[in-house]
Amino acid sequence: MSDNNSDHSEIPDGAGRPPDAGSPGTAQSTASAGSSGASSGSPPAPASTSPAAPVDAPVSAPITGSTAGPTTGQGGTVREPALAQQEAAAQVPEIPLPQRTDAGKTAPAPVETPRPGAAPAGFGQAPDFGKQNPPPPGALPPNPPRYLQPNDSAWSVFGRIVAARARQLFDRAGQRITQRTLRIGVSARIFHPEPGARGLRGKTLQYLEESIAHWVMSRDVIVFMIPTVGHQGMLHPSNIRLRDYAKHLDGLLLQGGADVSPQTYAEAAARPEWPGDRVRDMYELELLHEFVESGKPVLGVCRGCQLINVAFGGTLYQDIATDVPTAGVHVSEHYDQHRHAVTFPEGSTLSSMFPGRREAIVNSIHHQAVKTLGRDLTVEAVSAGDGLIEAVRYRRAPFVLGVQWHPEFHRAGGPELLDCTPLLDTFLRSARETRF
Repeated sequence: MSDNNSDHSEIPDGAGRPPDAGSPGTAQSTASAGSSGASSGSPPAPASTSPAAPVDAPVSAPITGSTAGPTTGQGGTVREPALAQQEAAAQVPEIPLPQRTDAGKTAPAPVETPRPGAAPAGFGQAPDFGKQNPPPPGALPPNPPRYLQPNDSAWSVFGRIVAARARQLFDRAGQRITQRTLRIGVSARIFHPEPGARGLRGKTLQYLEESIAHWVMSRDVIVFMIPTVGHQGMLHPSNIRLRDYAKHLDGLLLQGGADVSPQTYAEAAARPEWPGDRVRDMYELELLHEFVESGKPVLGVCRGCQLINVAFGGTLYQDIATDVPTAGVHVSEHYDQHRHAVTFPEGSTLSSMFPGRREAIVNSIHHQAVKTLGRDLTVEAVSAGDGLIEAVRYRRAPFVLGVQWHPEFHRAGGPELLDCTPLLDTFLRSARETRF
């Protein structure tokens, strides 16, 4: 019995014992008897009448709590209760307890800060539809918005919003149209097949002079040569009309070339070598009228100036030297190197286009000239020596102007000839303005 008591003397009162163990009083008396017997050697005290715990009962819980006093191990070593308390504190989580203030009142527990991303307080609860939630002071402006009028309704405000949105869309569309690169059409020169010729000379050729295209392209403009339109082609019939070119292009430039046929202005040829180009006349007259009806600008150069006059009922001198013997020389073998002076009438478009210039030097490469002025045309320039008409303008269109000289041969900024850059810029500006 003394061995059994010494084996279980390390277990504190009530710790690790099974539910059927004896009462605490019995365990305490047994432990006291064991201790006294070990120290004094006296015979052990009689066993209690309560049933003792089995010797081999397992220890089911660690030593915790402050109720455990000093324990005695083998050899009589005493373990401090502080060590057991530290081990137990490391395993038991701390529970926040209300703090006591100096006045003896209980202070509220500290409020925990919500974690990032956590739901706000009251999330998931049923809403209270009867609760009033007025805006905080200062949240509403003291006066109504400026866009509201005293008699405004919801429909009137909505109508103004729709109108403002429509104006914005139209402005954007107009900006895209005006910023698009200009597309200028140039009428074609025609080389007719020679009788009996073979190869390329036996074909009809349509072409343009390089200098006229480069002059227009100097302002970052796309140039298109407009060919004649045949509706009954032997190989490939087409429904394309010259009206389609006038619809999709922004302006027309009539370049120089062969004489205008006297048949076009109801006259007979004075000499057989001056028949003109009747085929090209019909093609360019239709092209001119399509662009004028479309409101697109037209600029005529040399032959183009004469064609504009004929298109509105005017006539031409078939040969200046024959019809006007007193006139100066307007054509020579030097071609583009031949020149003479012109003057701009007061109030003319060219006088405003070249401010401060009443007279200028231009090249002269024509043996025909305007004779009878067409209807609704005004004179824009005349030859300084003989008074022959050198430029005309159609009054009933935004921009339909013809000059008898070749501005593409004038070097830009050159002191010897008139710098015709303002003429080109005015033509292109009118092309942009008439896009709408």
